[in-house]
Amino acid sequence: MKKTRNQKAWFMVLPVLILVAFSAIIPLMTVVNYSVQDTFGNNNFFWVGLEWFEEILASDRVHDALGRQVTFTAIILAIEVPLGIFIALHMPKKSGFWSSLCLVLLALPLLIPWNVVGTIWQIFGRIDIGLLGYTLDKMGINYNYTQNALDAWITIIIMDVWHWTSLVVLLSYAGLRSIPGPYYQAAKIDQASRWAVFRHIELPKMKGVLLIAILLRFMDSFMIYTEPFVVTGGGPGNATTFLSIDLVKMAIGQFDLGPAAAFSLIYFLVILLVSWAFYTVMMNMDKEADV
Repeated sequence: MKKTRNQKAWFMVLPVLILVAFSAIIPLMTVVNYSVQDTFGNNNFFWVGLEWFEEILASDRVHDALGRQVTFTAIILAIEVPLGIFIALHMPKKSGFWSSLCLVLLALPLLIPWNVVGTIWQIFGRIDIGLLGYTLDKMGINYNYTQNALDAWITIIIMDVWHWTSLVVLLSYAGLRSIPGPYYQAAKIDQASRWAVFRHIELPKMKGVLLIAILLRFMDSFMIYTEPFVVTGGGPGNATTFLSIDLVKMAIGQFDLGPAAAFSLIYFLVILLVSWAFYTVMMNMDKEADV
């Protein structure tokens, strides 16, 4: 028997969709317009075609920023995903005071605005007044995130891990809580090891939420701007100049609107392509689970 679908719900969300489309399409069209033209002021534009795209794709500056961005995202995912799973596995399994307390404490970093996070760690890492910088200096460790590229990278990575690991923990914990009790009872009867329980029960049941966590963390880490800009400003030198920071410098600092527009479109397409790949994998996993 063929199921009939009620389409009336679309009329409820249609105004929101129109508003979002209107607010998104107009800025996008403006960016597209700048990406294929050049201007010398006074609103005089000259058609240049794909010249800006070719310039960006061949730019060593963009290649270097992309390399730093990919390295940062890879490090973040390699740390936060396993760490988030580990913390979720060791949280209280039963609902109660302690599980609620853990969830509240884990959610606190997620509530802090990004610019405030950058300010906190900027002060925290200072040698003169920051607890971290002052302590390391007294221990004889030469730490200065404003002058040493390695120190700047370590500071930004630790900052991002502190800020966003909680998201992976909360999603992983939700996936663990959705596993029915009989699975664990059967594993206990079979005398399965802790690793076997994780490998064959918990990890497969968490695949969906883990893909969502990886997708969200990829998108955010690949577009990160506020936190590293507040802490290091992209320095020392260009050591922490990621794609977003380089794009802002190009658009606002140098006022190269054409190349910046082409840069932003390429940036957007890369993120869209990877997000589409994650979405396809998730849909295929759901289909396999339904079979």
